[in-house]
Amino acid sequence: MKQGVDLILSNIGDLLTLQGSDKPHCQEQMQDLGIIHDAAIAITNGRIVDIGAAALIMNRYQSNHTYDLKGQLVMPGFVDSHTHPVFMHTREAEFAMRIAGKTYVEISQAGGGIRSTIKTTRNANPDDLYSLARKRIEKMIALGTTTLEAKSGYGLSTASELMQLEVIASLAKDLPLDIVPTFMGAHEYPEEYKSDHETYLKILIHEMIPAVAKQGIARFCDIFCEAHVFSIEESERVLKVAKAAGLSLKMHADEIVPIGGAELAAKMGCISADHLGATSDFGITALKTASVIPVLLPATLFSLRSKNYARARDMIQAGLPVAIATDYNPGSCNCDSMPLTITLSCLQMGMMPAEAITAATINAAFALGMQSEVGSLEIGKKADLTVWDIPSYNFIPYHFGSSHIKAVVKEGNLISGELCKI
Repeated sequence: MKQGVDLILSNIGDLLTLQGSDKPHCQEQMQDLGIIHDAAIAITNGRIVDIGAAALIMNRYQSNHTYDLKGQLVMPGFVDSHTHPVFMHTREAEFAMRIAGKTYVEISQAGGGIRSTIKTTRNANPDDLYSLARKRIEKMIALGTTTLEAKSGYGLSTASELMQLEVIASLAKDLPLDIVPTFMGAHEYPEEYKSDHETYLKILIHEMIPAVAKQGIARFCDIFCEAHVFSIEESERVLKVAKAAGLSLKMHADEIVPIGGAELAAKMGCISADHLGATSDFGITALKTASVIPVLLPATLFSLRSKNYARARDMIQAGLPVAIATDYNPGSCNCDSMPLTITLSCLQMGMMPAEAITAATINAAFALGMQSEVGSLEIGKKADLTVWDIPSYNFIPYHFGSSHIKAVVKEGNLISGELCKI
C-alpha cells in the first residue's frame, strides 16, 4: 500500500539536490550539485519525506496534491545571507554621482552614504519601514529567495536599532520565508559622533549591545571593518562584547582596503567574513585555518564600478567554502536578485555555474548556521525549492535580465508562481 503524503512533485527533469556532505562544500565538491534525473519529491508537514527517481517515489507514495513539473529543473531555494532591507529612502542620486566619477568613500565623507539613510530611517514610523521592507522582500521571494538574512544598522541609536530589529521580527512572522536577524549598530559612526568615535564605541558597548541581547531578536552581530569606518582595534572591542553577550559574529571585512579584516574575523571566530574584495593572501589563509566562510558580494563591486573583485578562484583553490549574497541595500548595491548575483559571480569572479549555485544555497546556509534546515534538498529538511523552465542549470547565469523561475515553494507551500496539478 502506498504511503500518503501531503504533496508530491513529480516529472522533474533535473533535480539539483546539493546533497553530499554535512560540512560546507569546498573545492571540487562545489561543482557537484547532486543531480537526480527524472526525479520526484514527497513532502509532508513542510519537510521532505523522500526524494529520488520519479518511478520509485510514485510507487511508494500517494497524495491528493500531486503536481507534474513537465521536465522542468528544480533546485533549493536561494539563501541570501547578506542584506540590508529595512530603510526609508533609496539613494539613486548617489548612483549618478558614482557614474560622474565620485567614489563610495568620497560620497560618504561628503554626507552621503549610510549617514544619509540614517537621517530618514532613525525616526521613521515602524509601520512605514515594515511596509517598504515587505515590498522589497516579496520581490526577492519571486526571484527565488526562501531564506534571508536581514540587518539593522540604519539608525545607530539604541532606540532605532531596537525598532529596526522589531520590524525584522514582524517581517519574519508575517512573510513566508525564514528571516535571520542581524544587529549592525556598528555600520558607521553617526553624524553626531563622526569626530568622537570613543563616545559612540562606549554607547555600542555599554548600552546598545546589552539592550539588543536583552531584546533577544538578533542572532548575529555584524560590523563594518574598513579604513574609513571601524578600525581593526575598534572592531575587535565591539565584537568581543557582542560575543560575550551571546551574539554570534559576522564581519564586513576588507571590502575596499586590505586592513586585516579577514584576519580579525578568523581571530574572533566569526561564522562568516563578507565582501573581501581586497583580502590578502594572509587573509585567505587565516579564514581557511579558522573555518570562516567567505561571503562574496559581486553585485556591490559591480555597482561601485570596481575593477577588482573578490578572489573567488583563489579562495576555492585554497579550500574555502565560498558563499555569495546580494548585499541588497539602498546605496552601494540596490540588487535584490540572487540569479543576477550568480551571473556576476561567474562573469566577474570566474566561478563556474555549479560553484555559484552551491555558493548561493548550501554554503550560504552554513554562513547563517541554517545548514540543517535549508540550502539543500534532503530527507528531513524543509521543502524549500524553486522550479525553473530552463534546459540546464548553466542557463541560470547565462540568461540574465529576466526570470525563468516558474514557482517558488517554501516548506511545501507555493509562495510565488504556479504549479500544474495532475
